[in-house]
Amino acid sequence: MDQAEKPVQGTLAAAKSETQTLCEFLAGLRYESLPADVVARTEDFFLDWLGSGLAGKGSRPVLALEKFAQAMGPATGPSEILTTRGRTSPFFAALINGAASHVVEQDDVHNGSVYHPATVVFPAVLAAAQEVGASGRDLIVASVAGYECGVRVGEFLGRSHYKVFHTTGTAGKLAAAAGVAHLLKLDAKQMQHCIGSAGTMAAGLWEFLRDAADSKQLHTAKAAADGLMAAYITRDGFTGAQRILEGAQGMAAGMSSDADPAKLVDGLGTRWGLAETSFKFHASCRHTHPAADALLKVMQDNKLKHDDITAVTAHVHQGAIDVLGPVTDPQTIHQSKFSMGFVLALAALHGRAGLADFTEVALKDKATRAFHDKVKMVLDPVVDGAYPKRWLGHVTATTKDGRKLEGKVSSPKGDPDNTLSRPEIEDKAVRLAGYAGGAGESEMGRVIQRVWRLRDEASVRDFLKV
Repeated sequence: MDQAEKPVQGTLAAAKSETQTLCEFLAGLRYESLPADVVARTEDFFLDWLGSGLAGKGSRPVLALEKFAQAMGPATGPSEILTTRGRTSPFFAALINGAASHVVEQDDVHNGSVYHPATVVFPAVLAAAQEVGASGRDLIVASVAGYECGVRVGEFLGRSHYKVFHTTGTAGKLAAAAGVAHLLKLDAKQMQHCIGSAGTMAAGLWEFLRDAADSKQLHTAKAAADGLMAAYITRDGFTGAQRILEGAQGMAAGMSSDADPAKLVDGLGTRWGLAETSFKFHASCRHTHPAADALLKVMQDNKLKHDDITAVTAHVHQGAIDVLGPVTDPQTIHQSKFSMGFVLALAALHGRAGLADFTEVALKDKATRAFHDKVKMVLDPVVDGAYPKRWLGHVTATTKDGRKLEGKVSSPKGDPDNTLSRPEIEDKAVRLAGYAGGAGESEMGRVIQRVWRLRDEASVRDFLKV
């Protein structure tokens, strides 16, 4: 070997990759280093997630996964299944709870990474925490690690990734892995192996939208369960790729054309992705929310009724067109949540697009369908330029008397600067839990009080009454 090469090789070997820097941060995260508002917000999102998980009870995709778990997994175990009140291994609890919490489209979302953290992080971390006997503080800091990992991986993979891949299924797998790895007290090197194993399993394609298939729940189920698996096998010596994110044959190479490695380490320890995360107010795909809020605003400002409007143009970013565009004639409740026309129709007719408004009856309702047909989406350069950091709402409503009225919102309800208060979060959680009979109001009252003191809980076992 040429002697001149040795210093260069040594320099390259010593240089830290962005993946390594991120993993060192995640492994070294401590409860004492978390700002008070991040701790409180973690409790907020945990309650919001519990409600969403209970709302998934009895849905067909979840029932299928429950049946699979009954056939393949243990009938007992340390980890709670929210939908059945049963117990099983951490893997199958994460699988089922990950699917259940993504059914009604009310789980949180991070704008910049265009990904849903809670539905992949909490199922994995709670399941593992119940197995190892972790405290509330342990759960909180592990969950923050999961949020921070997923947000940065999603931002790193960029807009091109989201066009084909469901980021919650891809970045979410690494997020779940990071959260459980922290809970299992893996060191920085082990964290890197864990992320490598999770990344090589990452998957989730948008094609299901065209068929109203159940893949979205499979994405979150597998992200939570496989992320958990990656952490547990790493603990026992399994190794993973060291540059799974930015390597020559890593995730970015195969899944993105605009990946930015700097996003992986952006503001570590000073900028908290969890604090930037939004609650979902409407029970539909987040891409519909800005336009729904803008339509409600223009109707309220001008005292319009739904039949005063002859046409609505939703001015949107490209991501909305990519995800919502394939749904031109929604045939199922879940598919209707990905239809801009259907969501705006519900908002126009009922003043909301709430959980109870998406029904089989609504799918066939003539007035709803008629308004659905009045709606079109157009790419707006201003809205697209702000995305994904900001999700601007802009609609133009044409009225019977020929007026063209504009409605605009800069922050949809639920965004950090237009967030939900704790009483609003409580109300939402109770409604979600009661939606499919997952938990009654009195039981949720007890759950809510426990979540508000999560940081002081010695154990996170037994959240639900059996």
